[in-house]
Amino acid sequence: MSAKRTSGGGLGEPGGATSARAEPYESGTLAPDAVRGMFDRIAPVYDAMNRVMTVGLDQRWRRLAVSEVVWPGDHVLDACCGTGDLAVAAEQRGGRVVGLDFSGRMLERARRKSGTIEWVQGDALALPFEDAAFDAATVGFGVRNLADLAAGLRELNRVLRPGAKLAVLEITRPRGIVRPFFRLWFDVLVPLAGKVLPGGNAYTYLPASVRRFPGPEDLSALLETAGFEEVRYRLLGGGIVALHVGRRRVEEAS
Repeated sequence: MSAKRTSGGGLGEPGGATSARAEPYESGTLAPDAVRGMFDRIAPVYDAMNRVMTVGLDQRWRRLAVSEVVWPGDHVLDACCGTGDLAVAAEQRGGRVVGLDFSGRMLERARRKSGTIEWVQGDALALPFEDAAFDAATVGFGVRNLADLAAGLRELNRVLRPGAKLAVLEITRPRGIVRPFFRLWFDVLVPLAGKVLPGGNAYTYLPASVRRFPGPEDLSALLETAGFEEVRYRLLGGGIVALHVGRRRVEEAS
C-alpha cells in the first residue's frame, strides 16, 4: 500500500527529495521517490512476503478491518492500496471501491485482482477527490510510510462524508511475552530474508519504520486531532498489529 510524498499495503505500503542513497533504510524514514522506488522493486514478491511474515493472518485482518466500516453499496476509498488485497476485500463486502497508490508496479498487480475496482495512481497527501466523496475509507499498513502523517489523516477526513468511518491497520510494537519473539522475527529474520529477495533494503526499512512510528494510543490521538471521533483500537496477532477505527465528526462538514 503506497502513496506519493510518503516516507505506505503489505506490511509496508509506499507513500511519499533526496535519493535512497542519501537516506539510510535503517532510519525508517525515506523521501517519497525513494519509497516509491523501493515498493516498485519489491512488487513481485510483496504478496508472498506478507503471507510469510504474518503466517497468512494478514488477509483475516483485512477482512476484519473492512467489516468494521464498509456496508454494501458504500463508496469506499482504499488509500495506499498497494497490490489491492484490502480493496478487494472491501469490494467482496459489497463496496464500490477506489484503490489509490503511487507505486505503478504495485498497481499493475492490483489490476490483475479486480477489473471492477477503480485503480488510481495518486498522492495520499493530496487526494484527487472532492470533499465528502466517500462513505468509508481504509488504509492497510500504509500510514506508517506517509511523510506527513497528520496531513495524510486530515486528507482522509476531508474526503469522507460526515459520519463516515475510517479503518487503519498498522504494525505496532507488542508488549509482554510476545515482544522478544517479535524482535527476533522482525528485527533479525526479516532483514536477513531481504538479502536474498528483490529490493532487499525494504526489509531493513520495514522494522526501522515500525520502531519510529507512533504507538496505538498516540495514533488514536492523531486521528482525533485530524477530525475523527469515537476512535478506538484493538490489537491483533498477539499485539503486533493495531486496528484503529474512527468516525468523521459531523460538524467538520460545515
